[in-house]
Amino acid sequence: MTYTGWIILTAALVGLSCGITGVFLILRKQAMMADAISHTVLLGIVIAFLITSEVSGPYMLIGGIFAGLLTAFLVQWLNSLKVQQDAGLGIVFTTLFAIGVILIATSAGNAHLDIQHALMGEITFIPFNTVTLPIIGDVPQATVLLAAVLIIVVITITLFYKEWKITSFDPALAASIGIPVLLMHYVFMSLVSITTVASFDAVGAIMVVAMLITPAASAYLWTDKLHNMLLLSGAFGVISAITGYYVAAWIDTSISGSMAFMTGIVFFISFIFSPKHGLIVKYV
Repeated sequence: MTYTGWIILTAALVGLSCGITGVFLILRKQAMMADAISHTVLLGIVIAFLITSEVSGPYMLIGGIFAGLLTAFLVQWLNSLKVQQDAGLGIVFTTLFAIGVILIATSAGNAHLDIQHALMGEITFIPFNTVTLPIIGDVPQATVLLAAVLIIVVITITLFYKEWKITSFDPALAASIGIPVLLMHYVFMSLVSITTVASFDAVGAIMVVAMLITPAASAYLWTDKLHNMLLLSGAFGVISAITGYYVAAWIDTSISGSMAFMTGIVFFISFIFSPKHGLIVKYV
């Protein structure tokens, strides 16, 4: 595959995995949790680097899961102390992200990890860091990791589809029929964390937030059925990634920024033309 092909494939995998995961964030009214986790995983990645001296591989995922679960736990704990959830998110997100930034500046300055990289990623370097797979040959490491995470996301959502559905729409009913709502919540936060970490190195925190929230919000305007929303959100993520790359090549700008911008364009089109909630339909 060509250099451009690997970049587009990697970005499409980000759009697909984040788009599918983001559906449940939207339905659970936890969209800003995506913003929080996409920033606080930086702390987990830095801690994993300080322990292992690696900024890729399974240790990075473990560090990201730890940071994501810590974020979810602290927000839940503050909420139990009567702190509003949005305020709790703001407190936890900014504090943990700031600790990660300080650790980068003081302890990880010589690593391939800095504030610019954390926010915007560096997807143009992805094709150079490869691993050799049987039969396939040399494949970018980030692409392999994202493909593995996508498989985990699809399998987990498929296996627990009914549980995700009922805990998203009616957690009280789910608890009354014996579904462990809190456990499912933390499993889902783990899923968001590994998706975020896998996408983080390639596209940075900004695009992760865009891909987790905007395609799902766009899909929500087009359908009221969960399975259709999952398919549409994944498709919108892929479309935004591909078109964003060509927009960036056209005007010679940030690839990740252009992809995030295209998610906004997809939402704007959906907001106007969707058959159920679009402005035109409401006007007619």
